[in-house]
Amino acid sequence: MKIAVVGTGYVGLVTGTCFAETGNHVTCIDIDEKKVQKLQGGKITIYEPGLEVLFERNIRQGRLDFTTSLAEGIKGAQIIFLALPTPPGEDGSADLKYVLGVAKDLGPLLEQYTVVVDKSTVPVGTAEKVTAEIAKNVKVGFDVVSNPEFLREGVAVDDFMKPDRVVIGAESEEAKKLMGKLYEPFVRQGNPIIFMDVKSAELTKYAANSFLATKITFMNEIANLCEILGADVDAVRKGVGTDSRIGKRFLFAGIGYGGSCFPKDVQALEKSAKEVDYDFKILSSVMDVNHTQKQKLITPLLDYFGGDIAGKTIGVWGLAFKPYTDDIREAPALENIRKLLELGAKVKAYDPEAMENVKEIFGDDIYFANDEYDAVADADALMIMTEWPVFRTPEFEKLSSSLNNKVIFDGRNLYDLHQMEDLGFDYFSIGRRMVQSK
Repeated sequence: MKIAVVGTGYVGLVTGTCFAETGNHVTCIDIDEKKVQKLQGGKITIYEPGLEVLFERNIRQGRLDFTTSLAEGIKGAQIIFLALPTPPGEDGSADLKYVLGVAKDLGPLLEQYTVVVDKSTVPVGTAEKVTAEIAKNVKVGFDVVSNPEFLREGVAVDDFMKPDRVVIGAESEEAKKLMGKLYEPFVRQGNPIIFMDVKSAELTKYAANSFLATKITFMNEIANLCEILGADVDAVRKGVGTDSRIGKRFLFAGIGYGGSCFPKDVQALEKSAKEVDYDFKILSSVMDVNHTQKQKLITPLLDYFGGDIAGKTIGVWGLAFKPYTDDIREAPALENIRKLLELGAKVKAYDPEAMENVKEIFGDDIYFANDEYDAVADADALMIMTEWPVFRTPEFEKLSSSLNNKVIFDGRNLYDLHQMEDLGFDYFSIGRRMVQSK
């Protein structure tokens, strides 16, 4: 098939590359000339494990190309995917100006029956708005379909190539047939293509992400209760997670969720509920708890240093909101660094992939280390913000000799409590007892 993807951000680039990998000819379109020039030159613009190999192969074999021209990019396309930003507005609602702007431009450019697909995460009713914009100046038949993405940063290629399910909201049989044909190579192992009405498909993405955010937040609340009661959240997690009705995933306590999806989608769904006068109490609580949870370690850090960390140097491991990505959107590390600087501390930070993005925010206000041990050299404490594998098994003797105080504030519960006791560290984690050598 001839496919066009409008937008070359995270979702657009993964989508376009993976469709090309199954033999389609894909043209990706973006208004950012510098980005398009890089992509045309074979330089990938995001960090996502496994994507670069597919990207380079499909460019080399002529199935993947890039342009800044919407007219050129969609010419001959049977399906056009809109993978455009839907940032939260000041009131929490999804901003559809990019999606609707492109929809308006598409109308006069369509030359044949085309399926236009909302791939971006959009609120219920967006397909109707996209349809209305295209219809203003169109001379051919078209359908607007909702096909939400369920990509996890760090494993997005596997998620796309071997999806748990493909959700397609479509009203016409012609659109269903075309979309089913496109996705058939990805579900050969039997995972379903689920066809439904458009509004249900639009809501499905928000419902899924909001439920997962709720699951994370619930476990963080359990962790906070564990600390008060003297229980161990890891033991509780295992006891709960082995219940097949609940499952093991998204039950790890920590310093809250971040990223491009969960915060935005929870906020947008809560806003959509308000617009129809429904008080979605659970989501309001999820957002409140997550906001507080992100700075969960600041209080024990201050207590450890007698209420004053002015002039102290804090080493920070991890800046991305999760491992295997350079995405720092809504990352807990950012809020913690801002708070540390506000309290007069100095920050030395290290992340395997995200430091360039963080430099754009903090510049010279913090020190960006060469590796994890450089980040703790002469530091007064270590804070762990992201569970990168490289942080899981450090050289503890080297870590001990580098720090001025053998103290770790671990927001991701990476280490065994007994091991920390044996090594003589003061160790503060989430939902578990404190380890103090003093």
